Amino acid sequence: MNITPASDDWLDDVAWNESGLLPAIAQDDRSGDILMLAWMNRDALAKTAALGQAVYWSRSRQRLWHKGETSGHIQVISEIRLDCDADAIVLRVNQEGGIACHTGRVHCFFRRLNTNGWQIVDSVVKDPSEIYPEKP
Repeated sequence: MNITPASDDWLDDVAWNESGLLPAIAQDDRSGDILMLAWMNRDALAKTAALGQAVYWSRSRQRLWHKGETSGHIQVISEIRLDCDADAIVLRVNQEGGIACHTGRVHCFFRRLNTNGWQIVDSVVKDPSEIYPEKP
């Protein structure tokens, strides 16, 4: 689903941070659950709109990261929304494979704060070693 406007002017409306990045929240389109937070640069957002699949900027790898490129757990875009300050976006997605987190969980927000500190409240759906091949 290509939702790219005819011109690139829409990208100029985004308030990119000093590093040229924008926080992007992935939200499950069906359940409304927040799946993850990642970062996008201008190219990642443009590719996301053109492909209809989430493409992020990997700060650790310093390159574009097509979500699911290794795991197969791609995020199909339903809608892209820009917040009131134009400095954050929400991607409403259909998460293929039902796993968004590299830890093998449904989403990345699996720890909840309680009086004893952070408690893991969501279990692993699939062992990450079964999702990601070993690196040479």
